[in-house]
Amino acid sequence: MKAIVQERYGSPDVLSLREVPPPRPAADEVLVEVRAASVNARDWHVMRGDPYLARLADPVHFGRRGPRFPIRGTDFAGRVAAVGAAVTGFRVGQEVYGDTVVGGAFAEYVSVSSRTLAAKPAALTFAQAAAVPLAASTALLGLRDAGELRAGQRVLVNGASGGVGTFAVQIARALGADVTAVCSTRNVELIRSLGVDRVVDYTREDFARTGLPRHDVVLDLVGNRSLADLRRVLMPSGTLVLSGGGVSTGGSLLGPLGLFVRAEVVRRFVGHRIVRLDVPADAANLATLGELADGGALTPVIDRSYPLARTADAIRYVETEHARAKVVITVA
Repeated sequence: MKAIVQERYGSPDVLSLREVPPPRPAADEVLVEVRAASVNARDWHVMRGDPYLARLADPVHFGRRGPRFPIRGTDFAGRVAAVGAAVTGFRVGQEVYGDTVVGGAFAEYVSVSSRTLAAKPAALTFAQAAAVPLAASTALLGLRDAGELRAGQRVLVNGASGGVGTFAVQIARALGADVTAVCSTRNVELIRSLGVDRVVDYTREDFARTGLPRHDVVLDLVGNRSLADLRRVLMPSGTLVLSGGGVSTGGSLLGPLGLFVRAEVVRRFVGHRIVRLDVPADAANLATLGELADGGALTPVIDRSYPLARTADAIRYVETEHARAKVVITVA
C-alpha cells in the first residue's frame, strides 16, 4: 500500500510517499480502507519533534531521533476491510471514521482499535468525516466537560476560525450558549455564517480590552495571550480552558507547555477554574459528534484538500499559514 512515511524528525521535507506492507489487524482492531484523512497540529508537532521537551515527556508519540510510529496522520474516514477476531459491532464494508492516536492514517489502509472508531455520520462525506475526530472532540470536551458549559451561559472562543474553533462555535451553539468568536478579518464572514452571537476581529480590536461582557467560559485555542488577558474576560467564578495552539516557529523547548506550566502556578491563587485540556480518543465522543452532524448542528468546514502524494504540502500549509478550518487529504 502507499503511505506517508518519515524516519527522522524534521520539516515536511522528511516525509516521503512509499510502498509499505499493509497492516494486519490484531484481535481487537479493525482494518480500514482509508478514503480521506485530515491534518491536525498534532501531525506537525510529532513530525518535527516539537516542542523538544515532548520527546522526553511523551513516549507514546516521540522517540529520541524520530516519531515512534513512522506513518503520519491520525484522523481518517473509510470503509471496513477486515475485523479482528474479538471485534463486535463493525462489519466489512461499513463506513467508519476514527482516530488512531499514534499515526498511520496517511495511508491506503490503517488498523485501529475498535475503541476509537465509530460509524461515519450519514450526513457527511468521507472528507468531511475525516475532519471531525480530534478537532471536534477537542471542542466537545473543552466546552461540555472541561468548561462545563450550559445553556444560557456565555463563552468566548479564541481561535474560532481554526480546525478546532470552527467546531467549537457550532458545538457551543448546540449547547445553547451565547458565543463570542475571536478571529482575523479574512475569517469574520465565515464565522458569522456559523451562527455566533458576536465576532471580535483581533486585527482591529483587543478582546481583553474592548469592554466585552464577562464570560462563563473562555476556550483558548491559540496560546498567544497571557493568562491575565484571558482571565480579564471571565466571570469571577468562570472557567478558562487551555488547549495549546499556534504555528510552527522552527522548533521550541516548551511550545504551548510553557503556558500550561504557568497556569499550574496561577490556578492556586485565583478564583477562576483553569483547566488544561486532555483529549483521549473515544468512540462515545465520536458517536455524540455523529449525532450532532446527522442532526444538522455540526458541519465540518474544509479549507483545502490535497491528494495523498502532496501530504507534505498540506502539513506545510497547516503549520505555517494559519489555515482556517480543516485541511483534508484524499486517499482513494
